[in-house]
Amino acid sequence: MVTCYLNYVVDPYKLKEFEYYAKLWIPLVNKFGGNHHGYFLPSEGANNKALALFSFPSLATYEMYREKSLMDKDCMIAFKYAEDTMCILSYERSFFRPVFE
Repeated sequence: MVTCYLNYVVDPYKLKEFEYYAKLWIPLVNKFGGNHHGYFLPSEGANNKALALFSFPSLATYEMYREKSLMDKDCMIAFKYAEDTMCILSYERSFFRPVFE
């Protein structure tokens, strides 16, 4: 299993837009075989940092999701929404191997 950790820098004045974007992606990740663990929006501390975590059975499965997402109608809508609202300023993607026990 591989877990993708997305570290976002968001526009603090567009948190509602980012939250809407997040809610678009949760079912899309699940649709392509992933398990979304949620988005985490600013609460206390930095007002421009957000996180997302989701897992796939393997890096190969994740890579298939990435390829398919570029051609999926609902994914394209989500990509365009982020672009149109400019709620995401930048992001960094890292991968981890979870340990549960």
